[in-house]
Amino acid sequence: MTTDLDEAATIFTGLRPRLFGIAYRMLSSAAEAEDLVQDVWLRWQATDRSAVLNPAAFLATTTTRLAINALQSARVRRETYIGPWLPEPVDTSADPYLGAERGEALEFAALMLMEKLTANERAAYVLREAFDYPYGQIAEILQSTEPAVRQLVSRARKHMAAERRTPVSAAAQRELLTTFIEAARSGQMAELERLFTPRVASLSDGNGRHQVSRHPVVGAVKVARFLTTISSWYWDGVEVEWITTNGQASAVLRRDGVVSGWCTVIVSADGIEEVLWLLNPAKLGGVSGLTSQTRTPDCP
Repeated sequence: MTTDLDEAATIFTGLRPRLFGIAYRMLSSAAEAEDLVQDVWLRWQATDRSAVLNPAAFLATTTTRLAINALQSARVRRETYIGPWLPEPVDTSADPYLGAERGEALEFAALMLMEKLTANERAAYVLREAFDYPYGQIAEILQSTEPAVRQLVSRARKHMAAERRTPVSAAAQRELLTTFIEAARSGQMAELERLFTPRVASLSDGNGRHQVSRHPVVGAVKVARFLTTISSWYWDGVEVEWITTNGQASAVLRRDGVVSGWCTVIVSADGIEEVLWLLNPAKLGGVSGLTSQTRTPDCP
């Protein structure tokens, strides 16, 4: 016989991908999003569910409001982070949109741009652009008015559009990444410079880890020289595994079978705009369990 709690679990399980998708886009951390969704589940268990007319709306509201609070706390913690802070990658090979109507606000470039939005702007943008919530429902979730929410979304869109580069296809991004990794491994400085835009930036997230740059390296010549210099030692014993994270090609770097890092590139029609290195072990959990089954067939 089905119990009330079984029914509650069935409802929650069905909505869980969407709840995680909201939380992840708000926090840019798979681990923090998982914890938040677990908190939502506990609250759902403790709620008088007979009084909830629309479980999906209730759970989305709970998730968003908790995420706003969590984001504000996370930003305070990031003020003491050592070196560049980058979003934590999430595997999208099974669910390319992470429970959303479309893959908006999921790629690394978008997540990094959203860090500059207020918490409410970010929530309104995520709910509207990725999940296609009506303005009226977003207003209820944010305890605001529909005109105010329209302004939040409009401001967020303008900010995102002002800094977003000319998009390229997934195939073009993957090709640039694989060519970049090959050139970086072999220390081909001229080839690296050819791949970069003039103002390319290399960002390494290590939170103070030994031998990880604590400052962005900016400029095609400087980034190429930096990568050529470390090529003499960094790539020794490193195996590259090609995966899909956040809807785009990425590389998991393994040394002695253990994940030691993750890398991807943000590109435009002009070439590689940013090189992202995640080298903080605490943030590699989302890619550590991936296997060679996720390899991109045409990658080296």
